[in-house]
Amino acid sequence: MDRKEFLSAIGVSAAAFTVMNCLACSKGSNPGSSNSVNGPTGVDFTLDLTTSANSALLANGGYLAQNNIIIAKTTAGAYIAVQQSCTHENYPLVYQGNSKQFYCNNHGSAFTEAGVVKNSPASHNLTVYNTTLTGTSLRIYS
Repeated sequence: MDRKEFLSAIGVSAAAFTVMNCLACSKGSNPGSSNSVNGPTGVDFTLDLTTSANSALLANGGYLAQNNIIIAKTTAGAYIAVQQSCTHENYPLVYQGNSKQFYCNNHGSAFTEAGVVKNSPASHNLTVYNTTLTGTSLRIYS
């Protein structure tokens, strides 16, 4: 193999390696990504607000995540529930009670308490779930 053939072979190998790495980093293979932007379906579960695991929901502005859903108590004292994952790339959201929004720390998308896109890059609203408080039991359902 002469020098020209050798450099040509190396160039093809390097190009193939680069392409494979780029494909591995594409949105479809990103651990935080998903082709689905919708939240879980068929949701129906109840939280006992007297247990320590659910104590975050006793304070206005508190929240917790369970069953891929964020359940929050607004600063006004209402219970709300939305899908836990951002509709942009499926990263987990947090609830910011003082800002009255759900926020993605990964890319900066924000959603209102009603699940409506407030900041891009997300372009789809969150799936919103019903909540019903009966005594100390909070039911979350679709």
